[in-house]
Amino acid sequence: MRLKELSERSGVSTATIKYYLRERLLPPGERVSATQAEYGEEHLRRLRLVRALIQVGRVPVATAREVLETAEDESLSQNTRMGAAVWALPHGSEPAEDDPETEEARRQVDALLERLGWTYGQELGDTSPAYGMLVAAIASLARLGYPHETDHLLLHARLAAELAVADLDLVEKYGGSPTERIEAVVALTVLYEPVLLALRRLAETEESGRRFTD
Repeated sequence: MRLKELSERSGVSTATIKYYLRERLLPPGERVSATQAEYGEEHLRRLRLVRALIQVGRVPVATAREVLETAEDESLSQNTRMGAAVWALPHGSEPAEDDPETEEARRQVDALLERLGWTYGQELGDTSPAYGMLVAAIASLARLGYPHETDHLLLHARLAAELAVADLDLVEKYGGSPTERIEAVVALTVLYEPVLLALRRLAETEESGRRFTD
């Protein structure tokens, strides 16, 4: 398809597509003349991913390019490529190393991962942005006097494990090739996290209504 059709089918303006091409977020089309190129279904799929990253995930262009480059690096294993691509996405606060609660929170995270048998998380430790996010979150809970013990967090962790199975089942179904699966895990991470937050709040609204409405 030509640029105009790509724009019509993707819902992305031609000016924006040209910008994505200049920024190397979209691979160039196949040249058919000095001024025209043809594009395929892979360009449509890539445009969906770029829109998920930039418009929904609010990922900066430079970070989006890093995510896409990682997804295409065939020298890495599929698991490494998927993990590295997700790691490049924006994350929450990092642990404050000058906070006295941080070291205890780190011990709690290690104990939680041990209880769960999450060996990959244990091996990655501080190199994982998600590990750091959890350490920072538990330190904040402890500092403000809210429940944060390992036993209290186990229920949330086990529910997260069930969600992970469903998420990866969807990734395998959605993506055919390794590159498509990596694109899928990035897009679905960005698009489904707001869904999970919204569903949790709606569920809490229902439970609150059952418990506390006279």
